[in-house]
Amino acid sequence: MKRAEQITTKSKHPNGASDDGDLPGATVSPTGETERSGMRSDRTGDSLPSLLDKTRNFRSATQVRAMGLYPYFRTISTAQDTEVTINEKRVLMLGSNSYLGLTNHPKIKEAAKAAIEKYGTGCAGSRFLNGTLDIHLELEQALARLVGKEAVLLYSTGFQVNLGVISALVGKGEYVIADKSDHASIVEGCLLTQGKFLRFAHRDMAALENRLRMIDRDAGKLIVVDGVFSMEGDIIQLPELCRLAHEHKAVVMVDDAHAIGVLGKNGSGTSDHFGLTDRVHLIMGTFSKSLASLGGFIASDHATIDYLKHHSKPLIFSASMSPANAAAALAALKIMQNEPDRIQRLWHNTERMKHGLMSLGFDLGASQTPILPVYCRDLLVTFKFCKRLEEEGVFVNPVVSPGVPPGQELLRVSLMATHTDAQIDFALDKFAKVGRELGII
Repeated sequence: MKRAEQITTKSKHPNGASDDGDLPGATVSPTGETERSGMRSDRTGDSLPSLLDKTRNFRSATQVRAMGLYPYFRTISTAQDTEVTINEKRVLMLGSNSYLGLTNHPKIKEAAKAAIEKYGTGCAGSRFLNGTLDIHLELEQALARLVGKEAVLLYSTGFQVNLGVISALVGKGEYVIADKSDHASIVEGCLLTQGKFLRFAHRDMAALENRLRMIDRDAGKLIVVDGVFSMEGDIIQLPELCRLAHEHKAVVMVDDAHAIGVLGKNGSGTSDHFGLTDRVHLIMGTFSKSLASLGGFIASDHATIDYLKHHSKPLIFSASMSPANAAAALAALKIMQNEPDRIQRLWHNTERMKHGLMSLGFDLGASQTPILPVYCRDLLVTFKFCKRLEEEGVFVNPVVSPGVPPGQELLRVSLMATHTDAQIDFALDKFAKVGRELGII
């Protein structure tokens, strides 16, 4: 695998995180050891705490910036739509999670404005104390109907949902089992538990079964998986997973952050897509993708939701979801249910882009959704590809370690329902031009 001498991907912990969180990686010497020479040279005596040595020794982002290839924190000065403005230049947005194209919808913006007029800009407290509004309850009831569960609990972000739910449910002597490609929020939630955290190879049901066989049948155990995996774009084999969970008396939790608005009737998610809503005990979702807002939710039976209300620390000790965010999510939910053609158009666009990229010779892995990973399998090539596409007028997201394992670097392309055929064809032309230029196809 090609690597620049000093831009190398770091070793990873079992949880998928790099040694000290660097991205894309720390400087590594020819011997393979992380360089720490000069660690103290930036310090005057003992005036700087050693805790901060890692921050002064972090060089990889600076190196990529010096090459003119740094692809993060790009500043957008317009609404998140099919086209955005970066540095006064219009570019085609193929890196957004707004699958239904609702972030700039006038009805949603009107709903957010109306909520601010009625409730103000914030709740000034947690749901547990003074921060529960009637609009929160209305949204929870609507979401429960959408995913087919008895009750829903809102959180201020999707990341908090996974932290708060998993850490509250799995106690001492119990187990949480996760797919190795699960989102970082799931991993962090698992690490916060007092139980034992086990992982299985991506979508490998035999590996999951082996993990389950290691555990006492009567021990409490939770299996947590993404419904749609956010980097690979593939879908969990939920029927087989639920069969194994039933055999081994395990609870199933599905993270539907990238499935709400994409899979199932009216965008209700992975469980409905497979007809297994009754077999999935907990359904998690976010509002920052299809539902054009910010926040997240967990859906389950009344007893489980009531338990989480009184034991989930990220819920109890965080300010509640803002009125504008709740109103925006509720308005987006209504549009999604009333306009099923949006989901149909999303899949039309997905198939057009997927077929076009594969026809050009790009490797898209096993993607089954509007998330299309274009594999480069080289860190610098991935950054160069991203940069050249932006210069040609196309915005995509580069994904490197720890987002994917070293050697699996990719460009993450994601479609929106509001993309036009002409925009997709424009993107395909640019992918063909730059892909040939870089020797990828």
